[in-house]
Amino acid sequence: MPLYFFRIRNGRYSGCADQATEFANRDAAWKEMTSVCADMTAGIARKLLENSEWQMELLDEAKEPVFRIRIVAETLD
Repeated sequence: MPLYFFRIRNGRYSGCADQATEFANRDAAWKEMTSVCADMTAGIARKLLENSEWQMELLDEAKEPVFRIRIVAETLD
């Protein structure tokens, strides 16, 4: 089964999981990523600063991005 890593980016902070997670395929990896992100969203939104960005990425075995979910806070004036 393919191995994947999760990486979170928030401003200057960027952290990647040390241990890989196995998923049967890309669809299963996407489903898990969206589930984990959904669980974290409320906490992220409460702490998000103006003009900032939060990202969760799913990386393949070579630690290259496969999927990315971004939450962006922008001031529009």
